Amino acid sequence: MAEEGQVIACHKIDEWEGQLGKWKDSEKLVVVDFTASWCGPCRAIAPYFTELAKNNPNVAFLKVDVDELNSVASKWEINAMPTFVFLKKGKIIEKIVGADKVGLSKKILELSGTTPAATSTA
Repeated sequence: MAEEGQVIACHKIDEWEGQLGKWKDSEKLVVVDFTASWCGPCRAIAPYFTELAKNNPNVAFLKVDVDELNSVASKWEINAMPTFVFLKKGKIIEKIVGADKVGLSKKILELSGTTPAATSTA
């Protein structure tokens, strides 16, 4: 099990369902990165997503490879990568499509209601 401040990769359906179950009754913000190994923008933003996790321990960060969990991507209507889905109490409250570092960082700040440690946007 990953610690706070880390990205939790879900490789199997039971891991994904376990994480959803863990957070479904929580007010804690959950950010899910739907990604793919062959996706250039996904690879480019991955280190930044990891940095955001380190700087926002009050937020849960999950990562799902759409090729590993195609059924999850389909159910959640993920049509482009990367797609970042924001959840509270197990419900989708926002979605960002694309590798937008600034938009991602701002949305996390807005939805988590807290101030993280300094995070570069470069």
